[in-house]
Amino acid sequence: MAEKQAVIIGAGVIGCAVGLQLSRKGYSVTLVDKNPEVGYGSTSNSCAVVRFSYSSLATTALAYEGYHYWKDWANFLGVEDERGLAKYHECGHLMIKSSPDDRPHVAQFYKQLNIPFEEWDNAYIHERLPLFNLKLCGPVVAVEDPDFWEVPENDGEVAGGVFAPNAGYIGDPQLATHNLRRAIEANGGQFMLGQRVVGIDRQSGRVSAVRLESGEILTADVVINASGPYSGKINEMAGVTSDMAVKTKALRREVHHLPSPKSFDFEHQGVMTSDDDLYLYYRPETGNKVTVGSGDPPCDSQVWVDDPDNFNREFTESQWTAQVYRAARRIPELPIPSQASGVVDLYDVSDDWIPIYDRSELPGFYMAVGTSGHQFKNAGVVGDLMAELVDACEKGYDHDAMPLTYQCRYTGNEINLGMFSRRREINRESSFSVRG
Repeated sequence: MAEKQAVIIGAGVIGCAVGLQLSRKGYSVTLVDKNPEVGYGSTSNSCAVVRFSYSSLATTALAYEGYHYWKDWANFLGVEDERGLAKYHECGHLMIKSSPDDRPHVAQFYKQLNIPFEEWDNAYIHERLPLFNLKLCGPVVAVEDPDFWEVPENDGEVAGGVFAPNAGYIGDPQLATHNLRRAIEANGGQFMLGQRVVGIDRQSGRVSAVRLESGEILTADVVINASGPYSGKINEMAGVTSDMAVKTKALRREVHHLPSPKSFDFEHQGVMTSDDDLYLYYRPETGNKVTVGSGDPPCDSQVWVDDPDNFNREFTESQWTAQVYRAARRIPELPIPSQASGVVDLYDVSDDWIPIYDRSELPGFYMAVGTSGHQFKNAGVVGDLMAELVDACEKGYDHDAMPLTYQCRYTGNEINLGMFSRRREINRESSFSVRG
């Protein structure tokens, strides 16, 4: 029996992870990307955070499974890369609690899934992170609001936090994707880079080919849309949106890099921190810097992008001011440079900020989309579950009628993949933010 031809649209970290696992199942894999190298799209600007604090048990289980791939990265890949292997920095993740009853489900899910965690009181947070002001700093208001510059008159303090010591981040997301490329090539897969997809063909009721701007036509038994911020455009191109209850669109995002206070080495002593009192997150950054990202407060406007090729890639004064001055309330000694630095890119956001890992109404066409800025951490497990899903459906399994149950290879946890269905109802458990 001839190998099935699989074409993956998008050679970011998700597309490459899917490609690797499909190649290991015996599929002939070709990855297509408009960029000149793998991981050069939104993947390259990912904060590459690995944490487990999600809004549902299934997404928490997925994130914890994803962590194990990074810890086992060299063995998982099984190949060398002349550029070296991406490094996992296990700095831990602190979820600051605004009140004693703030998100109690996080610790509950950790207990259910045997995820190691610690409860930190304010005294211990101060000991570990003396640069943090532990007073309540909210409510958060828009930078245009006259009250933005007023310090809230809060006498209270945050209510400690939940710390997961195994969490961390990948220091070089593009290198991690290049590692996957080398593993794919070792399994016979190939890449067509600098090539833009312009059409998806069908024949006899199935997907049949991918057409490129160069005029080349790639015959395909299977096509996987892993195109990140372009996912909505590719789905429209394939004509598969009519039965999707959840769709995707591109959201512009700024993340800022700031120097650590001189009194503290945040790169080596800091921890990744989620701060919902200020709707921010902080992450250690190379060069003793603090990466500051938004947790999507309701007061801030969101910039949705119709054309992912054309959006403002420059920092905006309003977003820079909002994020860095909010961060300075938690870190009073935070130096604020006169010139903005960091990254500006796009998220591929689903309607409920939970990804779509699914087949489509067109047999042979699959989706790994809507990653919403928080799925880099899950690349390894997503590659595996998508390969399982594709292979089952290609062998006749009706995933729409009875969603596949995926068994995690490292933790043994089981995840009902209906959670990530394109036909699901909007998930009201979601935070509707980058927290997932």
